[in-house]
Amino acid sequence: MVFEEKMILNGEPEDEEEEEEEEEDMVVCIDLAEHCIHTRAKLEDCESRVGSKSETAEDCTEELFDFLHARDHCVREIYPDTITSS
Repeated sequence: MVFEEKMILNGEPEDEEEEEEEEEDMVVCIDLAEHCIHTRAKLEDCESRVGSKSETAEDCTEELFDFLHARDHCVREIYPDTITSS
């Protein structure tokens, strides 16, 4: 019984600072997520436009790079300590 109580107590955050940091991260992610959603929508529009044509020289490289850049920026803001630059 004591072991179970310790497990339950250990699962709860000890500091309110941890919770505040998580909330700040969520706000940053939500702000950046809007940009990610916008760039992903542009990518999907391009893919459907290009896919509907039988012959086209158009590709979606620019839209793909824009989306990947936005996604990477969001990840870098959320997990700055886990990403190291070379």
